[in-house]
Amino acid sequence: MSVSLFDSFLSGGEMIALFDDAAIVQAMLRFEQALAQAQADEGLLAPSSARAIAHACAVSLYDIPALIDAGRRAGSLAIPLVKALTREVALADADAADRVHWGSTSQDVIDTAMVLATRGALRLLDDGLRELSGHLLRLAELHLATPVLARTLLQPAQVSSFGFKLAGWLAPLVRARARLRQCAAHALQLQLGGAVGTLAAMGPRGMAVAARMAAALGLKVPLAAWHTQRDEWVRLGLEVALLSGSLGKVATDLSLMAQGEIAELAEPSGAGRGGSSAMPHKRNPVSAMIALAAAIRTPQRAAALLASMGQQHERGLGNWQAELAEWPGLFLSAHGALRALNEAFAGLQVDRARMLRNIDALQGLVYAEAASVHLAGAIGRPQAHALLEKMSGATLAGDRQLADVLAEAVQSDAALRERIDPVQLAALFDPVAAALPARRLAQQQLRALREDMAHFNDTLAYPE
Repeated sequence: MSVSLFDSFLSGGEMIALFDDAAIVQAMLRFEQALAQAQADEGLLAPSSARAIAHACAVSLYDIPALIDAGRRAGSLAIPLVKALTREVALADADAADRVHWGSTSQDVIDTAMVLATRGALRLLDDGLRELSGHLLRLAELHLATPVLARTLLQPAQVSSFGFKLAGWLAPLVRARARLRQCAAHALQLQLGGAVGTLAAMGPRGMAVAARMAAALGLKVPLAAWHTQRDEWVRLGLEVALLSGSLGKVATDLSLMAQGEIAELAEPSGAGRGGSSAMPHKRNPVSAMIALAAAIRTPQRAAALLASMGQQHERGLGNWQAELAEWPGLFLSAHGALRALNEAFAGLQVDRARMLRNIDALQGLVYAEAASVHLAGAIGRPQAHALLEKMSGATLAGDRQLADVLAEAVQSDAALRERIDPVQLAALFDPVAAALPARRLAQQQLRALREDMAHFNDTLAYPE
């Protein structure tokens, strides 16, 4: 697979290498080697023939651009590859050449190669999720008591805890890590069915050959070929798409909080990172940009996977090929987003003072609900709500603080003065105290997330 300049810009070299042309062809040759060895172990092939085939299964022996060109005419990359492999084997063992690819079909080779590449891709995603989850957990625990504005509909709403916000970013990533592992346990399976999925050419030993191949390749043995039953495979792809969406959510919030007018967060700087070719003062959130690009591109790929599922009869025409073309892009985008956000959160700058200034700049109006609830206990909810509406208007009109306006209103009203404790009223406007409910919830959430993360970190994912 060749990628464009801009794909490379948004992706990671490690992931590109897993799906590049040479890697996929080598994975196809690995299938052929495993097939020959399994057939030899079952007495369907001479051991010497299996050795001759294995010796020829090195990607360096083949002209990949020529194979791709021939594959376009043949309708499958596997057809010219098998022909080239057969020629190579014939140079050493003519009898072995007659048994190359025996009992298999093109889709068996290509699907299994994609499964092998995908297993490596999932390892990279798991490593990236482990790193990013660790950054978010560390920051969340550090900022449990840090007050920050919660915003709804892009407007200031109430005071929350930055640790609570971080926990909200972390939780979907921990869930994604779990679901990817669960889906992979079903989807990372051998494809071996022969011409129409029945293993007819190998007779009663077909399933035994499949079991040996699956063991050699470290894959699950399917109950039957899944040539046109793509549900488990597509479900895995959709989980990768969901991961990109969750990373896009983190990137969205990061980019908004890094805006100059807000300036509560900043990505690491230095070495030309986030600069502008025209404006020296700019500090662009480039990690968020890459993750957002991944999130924007992913829905179309996910839709293509779903659209490809209606594959005709026992071998799809066009839809399987579309799925193959879309598949790597999902992993390239997700991995690129993970790499970018790991760079950002490894050195994320959190401006607590600016968070407080942004709260204070709202004249105490973000505490209006808490004040209304407190007053309702003394004068009833309708009266409390009406009073806070009036006091909020006076606060804005006089460019004052709601706490001062409300305190004056209480002192000027004998009935309110008797029922309202001014010390308790003033405490409602303390940002640290206002963030306490969010802090409590975050502590509870982080305990559960920490346990899940420890379990994942202690468990080997996607073994060979």
